[in-house]
Amino acid sequence: MSLLEWPRRVAALAQFHVVDPNQPTLSAADEHHLRTVLRAKSGEELVVTDGAGAWSLCEVGEHALHRVTPVHVDPASPQTTLFLAPLKGDKSESTVVKVTELGVHRIVPLMSARVVVKFRGDVRDKIVARWRRVASEANNQCRRTYDVIIDEPLHVRDVPVNVAFTHFDGASDWNDVHSVCVGPEGGWEEGEWGEHPRLSLGPTVLRADTAGVVAASLLAFGAGGWGFTLADGQSR
Repeated sequence: MSLLEWPRRVAALAQFHVVDPNQPTLSAADEHHLRTVLRAKSGEELVVTDGAGAWSLCEVGEHALHRVTPVHVDPASPQTTLFLAPLKGDKSESTVVKVTELGVHRIVPLMSARVVVKFRGDVRDKIVARWRRVASEANNQCRRTYDVIIDEPLHVRDVPVNVAFTHFDGASDWNDVHSVCVGPEGGWEEGEWGEHPRLSLGPTVLRADTAGVVAASLLAFGAGGWGFTLADGQSR
């Protein structure tokens, strides 16, 4: 991403997902949102992206969008993964929004012994669908051009053995860490993780939703995903 392009993207009215940024056509729902909810005026700019890194700026026309820049492709961010235990109420959705803003590449709903949220059958499917919806909205709000991936739920026993979990007596070195597991309100069951490595989230006791945000921030720094990546491969 060029630093010179970024202010224009931030100043754009909104960002929308399209199939092809070369020929930007909004879905019926997005067209309604643009013209009825946002009350877009002709000539206003917006960003369109395919969710796979390609994007362009467009002007709102009376009946269609008109591309006003070439299609650019942003460099891919580090492939970071946050395994996140479902939380009570709307805390999960709030955490998903924040970690999407922080640049996590993939979020995996994590089932552990002390998860108190009913997470089976239709209820599970509805929760995962909500995570995907709020992640998509957050993606556009923060001008990400790579869609965050919300995977199917995974149980602790199926997490690869090299993936760390957060614990108060874990290591403090997050360099080169690309994935981590964050637990539910009740914490981890004794012995639940076996020989998996441990990582610390700092010297204080965090709420589960705060822990998810802190873990996402540390992933971004540790994996090298913080700042702008320019065409020369250097970060700023």
